[in-house]
Amino acid sequence: MRALRATFGSRNLVTAAIPADATPGGKIDAADYAGAAQYVDWYNPMTYDVFGAWDAAGPTAPHSPLTSYSGIPKADNHSSAAIAMLKGLGIPASKLLLGIGFYGRGWTGVTQAAPGGTATGPAAGTYEQGIDDYKVLKTKCPATGTVAGTAYAKCGSNWWSYDTPATIGTKMNYKNQQGLGGTFFWELSGDTAGGELIKAIR
Repeated sequence: MRALRATFGSRNLVTAAIPADATPGGKIDAADYAGAAQYVDWYNPMTYDVFGAWDAAGPTAPHSPLTSYSGIPKADNHSSAAIAMLKGLGIPASKLLLGIGFYGRGWTGVTQAAPGGTATGPAAGTYEQGIDDYKVLKTKCPATGTVAGTAYAKCGSNWWSYDTPATIGTKMNYKNQQGLGGTFFWELSGDTAGGELIKAIR
């Protein structure tokens, strides 16, 4: 990061997408993000893809939880823990952005509507198993509940988690309360044609 800043100077942006694993000895601990912070305009902690159907048998869990919740499969694997850890390292809040996924992650073979159920594998997706765009899921499997500041949906034997305009609103309130530098997302084509999610961020 020092070399990038020296090469590109102060007029150009130097940013980095970084892990959001706040577990002790986890990915945030694996590099000196605090030491590099002086050289970056901002960091994009990837506060999504926390849980998913790579754990084929479950338990079902939201892939982008804002907070912890009773029954979370792994403690400190949520957005607010990552932000708190990064701020605790001395990284200014203004150099931290909150990540939003414009997609959901899902399982099939699920009988339990609430998070924490067992599964038999990843749910079918448009492009690959276990993942699908918000624009598809909002119609294919509408949200049936919320947990930890994000939404989940049970339809048939499939279980999905994803952010909606309402849960993005909750996350934006958190972002503002924390004094974060902004928001980023992955990625635009997952939104509806009318831009429901990006409008909720705005």
